[in-house]
Amino acid sequence: MSRLVIVVEKASDWGSYYPSADVVSAMDYLREPVGGDDERTHVINLCRSYKYLGTGYYVSLLAEARGHKVIPSVRTVNDLRRRSLYGLDIDDLNLKLSKFLPAGGRDTTDFGVLVYFGETAYEDLQDLARQIFEMFPCPLMRIEFERDRVWQVSSIKPVGLHTLDDAQEDAFAQALDKFSKKLWRKPKARRRFRYDIAMLVDPNESMPPSNKKALKHFIEAGKHLGIEVDPIGKNDYQRLAEYDGLFIRETTASDNHTYRFAHRAEKEGMVVMDDPTSILRCTNKIFLNDLMVARKLATPATEIIYRDDARRVRDLPDRLGLPIVLKIPDGSFSRGVVKVETREALEKAAAELFSHSALLIAQEYLYTEFDWRIGVLNHEPLYACQYYMSRGHWQIYNHGAKGTAKSGGFRTVPVREAPSEVVKLALKATQTIGDGLYGVDLKQVGDRPVVIEVNDNPSIDAGVEDAYLGEDLYLRIMQEFLRRLELKRLGITS
Repeated sequence: MSRLVIVVEKASDWGSYYPSADVVSAMDYLREPVGGDDERTHVINLCRSYKYLGTGYYVSLLAEARGHKVIPSVRTVNDLRRRSLYGLDIDDLNLKLSKFLPAGGRDTTDFGVLVYFGETAYEDLQDLARQIFEMFPCPLMRIEFERDRVWQVSSIKPVGLHTLDDAQEDAFAQALDKFSKKLWRKPKARRRFRYDIAMLVDPNESMPPSNKKALKHFIEAGKHLGIEVDPIGKNDYQRLAEYDGLFIRETTASDNHTYRFAHRAEKEGMVVMDDPTSILRCTNKIFLNDLMVARKLATPATEIIYRDDARRVRDLPDRLGLPIVLKIPDGSFSRGVVKVETREALEKAAAELFSHSALLIAQEYLYTEFDWRIGVLNHEPLYACQYYMSRGHWQIYNHGAKGTAKSGGFRTVPVREAPSEVVKLALKATQTIGDGLYGVDLKQVGDRPVVIEVNDNPSIDAGVEDAYLGEDLYLRIMQEFLRRLELKRLGITS
């Protein structure tokens, strides 16, 4: 069964609303646990204050100890006390507030808004309210802004239900109803799975990391192990608290919703692949290059070039030779990667790529018929593939003029048949990134393997990466989720 519990500090705090069996007092909740072994319990903590070691604080603390999903979490309660966090990741705050306020707010120095589960009465500030709620998931809060030349968040304060007037109580009730419908699924007669994992996918992605058949295999592998794998999309952010883990199966980036999902899931204590640290480290090729160089791992000869250093760009052929490969730092699936054969082509291509990034990567061109991809999971090799260059092209993926992409052939082999030097270098490359699921791209020139990049979200397509292991590939990944979920349940750090 799935149960919703709304905790209030005093019965009178709920006096304006219809009585409900879902509403309990804080003292009753603290004294006696609710829910049974077969119930997944979700708690909305509406205590008047979350002061450290106060009643509201203990409600969230004991909810987490009992395995209940609670909003706000203790992590959120603690973060709300840290004023230094308020200014982080608020996109275009000054622009948004200046547009919202009359006359751009030239005579306004401070103001505040109430936010109920990420909703606000001010339509123009709805996106801002949602963004802050995603950072600090708290049922009811007041966001205060102040301006000293530019607007900034001065405080985010939890608000007690008992302080609302009639209109605000109506707004809160509507937001609570909307939030609870998004967050909690219909109760089941009996829970059939030990754990639930959200699998973040984008059905409209042109080149997703897993095709539809592979996604089905992940779901089936989860069922075999007693794990329900539930596909979700980017609009299901508020449902994350429903799950025990998050498996990201759409192309990740540090500046989009995939990172926000990973970051939120980690804050909620969920098992996450890809974790936010891996996303940050793997999606930027400049960081990866520095990491490989610092660990003295073999890579193609590489230089970082800067938009304002035209002379260094012109002199690249003297140091790297020709052809040269130019890359933007956050490209994926061969996008944002250009091979240049002449000095003129180099300057033209660099100018184009510099319109997207202030820094670029320049590498010596190493010809090979195929690239190696070694899949790594928790520091162990998982699969080995050879990806051949697209016909008539120097890359695996050939992105056509109309946005289409063609890829070369592939050959999947047992890990034991891949060159041992390639596998060893792949494992070393992931050692300082994390213990998640990675795909290491390497080239082998003669007997010398070199690391091209490490992918935090490697392709796992039915018919390609699983060509040797078959269903066992999906089972191994789900078994790693199960291992981590069991350790977390036992309070053991892996």
